[in-house]
Amino acid sequence: MDSLNHKLSEAEPPVSGAVPADSLDGDWGALSNLPGNPMMWLLIWSELAVFGAAFIGFSIARILDLDTFTQSQDTLNRLYGAINTMVLITSGICAALALNAQEEEKSTRARLWLGGAGFFGIVFLGVKSIEYYEKFEHGIGIETNTFYTLYFLLTGFHALHVVLGLIILAIVAWKNSLENLETGVSFWHMVDLIWIILFPLVFLMR
Repeated sequence: MDSLNHKLSEAEPPVSGAVPADSLDGDWGALSNLPGNPMMWLLIWSELAVFGAAFIGFSIARILDLDTFTQSQDTLNRLYGAINTMVLITSGICAALALNAQEEEKSTRARLWLGGAGFFGIVFLGVKSIEYYEKFEHGIGIETNTFYTLYFLLTGFHALHVVLGLIILAIVAWKNSLENLETGVSFWHMVDLIWIILFPLVFLMR
């Protein structure tokens, strides 16, 4: 009888809605193959989609009012933009070197490189603050015209991402496991990528 009951219990189907133990960790599909936490990649893709839509909107607005955009673009300080481009590229290199150091289990060196990435991120914000200050001094603000409305919205939103990136870098420098660094560095590279597209679009495109 005990043997019969044992066989019947083995034959019973799983309770509806039960989750197999081996699936508790979740299957993130293609995201599982990317470095770092998959949740970060959901954030990255969503942010790229938002900026992509904003860039398309900027391009359409430029086509509809080409003269205003061209004249306003000529008032931008392209040197500041170029400096910030080099600053963020250098910061991205530092972040990549931090990840390489962590892969080699050199935590102290990884933290130093993360510190370098953070330093250049702060420099970026400093240059951007000077750029904004000069615009305000000349009476140029977010309501000046359509170009400057989009300029301040795009560059300001990106600057907020730089601030968030600096916070993330500080956290992963403190809790510097390899997965944490992969997660933080991935976000920082997204910030770099967005600026590399934003700079020529807003400052250079004629």
